[in-house]
Amino acid sequence: MKNGRGGDFLLLKQLKYFTEVITCQSFTDAAEKCGISQSAMSQQIRALEENLDTELIRRKNRKFYMTPAGEYFYRHGLVLLDEAERLKKETARIGRQINQRLRVGYSKYLHGTELCRAAALLSEKYPMMELETAAGYAEELRDMLCFGGTDIILCSPRPGDLQDFEYISLTKGRYFIEISERSPLSALDYVNIEELRRIPCIIAVPADQRERQRDNCVNMLGFQDNILFADTPEEARLLAAWDKGFLLTEETGERPGQGDIPLRRIPLCADGKQLKREYIVCWRKDREDGFVREFAEILQKEYKKQNL
Repeated sequence: MKNGRGGDFLLLKQLKYFTEVITCQSFTDAAEKCGISQSAMSQQIRALEENLDTELIRRKNRKFYMTPAGEYFYRHGLVLLDEAERLKKETARIGRQINQRLRVGYSKYLHGTELCRAAALLSEKYPMMELETAAGYAEELRDMLCFGGTDIILCSPRPGDLQDFEYISLTKGRYFIEISERSPLSALDYVNIEELRRIPCIIAVPADQRERQRDNCVNMLGFQDNILFADTPEEARLLAAWDKGFLLTEETGERPGQGDIPLRRIPLCADGKQLKREYIVCWRKDREDGFVREFAEILQKEYKKQNL
């Protein structure tokens, strides 16, 4: 039997020819399926038998049947060919993943654990894929998506935002306030916007985003223009604990632990109904690939779990 890398490759090729002949029960059909002539197919089978130094096919009256050695070679050869094909596909898949990445942008208001769980599930399935993330406010995320800075975003939509995008609804963000336990309002089960008119609203937001957030609070939520800005969430909570005002927060999923903070968390309502805001995951129609939609669907399942 011939050895060496060239001989091993030739053996695998001849094995493919042999299994096709047996499966098709015809040299002619097998040759056509493999893209070679019938005479070339016969030559390859004879060369295989010479290579193995054993008879695999016995011919009789224009028909053929396998010898015991041929039956053994055929059955185990099919397994070997299947494993070789799987090896090829898996190697190619891993090679593609090395050069693939998923860029996820998400709202700074999303504080749930669903995004983390979805990322973990996708990473488990595609361990070689790179993940890039960016947190931002809605306008920033939309710009990133429009101009190719990210592949998929999690945000709250505005009217007219979605005409060029594919999207899946995820959840409704519920508004709360966090207020000092020393405040008389901390005794309430819920608080209406009207009851907060004269109390400063504390918001943690960078300086370049403050006017935008001021408009959101005044126009969308109906607060008076009595807003106290903080640079970080930690600073905002310190101000709330100091009873300088109330901290506006939003819950969008399973709430992570907050520790022992001397603040009372109360639903924010309008006319007795808690204020909510829709959140979606969306991507550009012309930039969709399998990983983007798969991640969106995984994320939707994770949010559905917490809504059951």
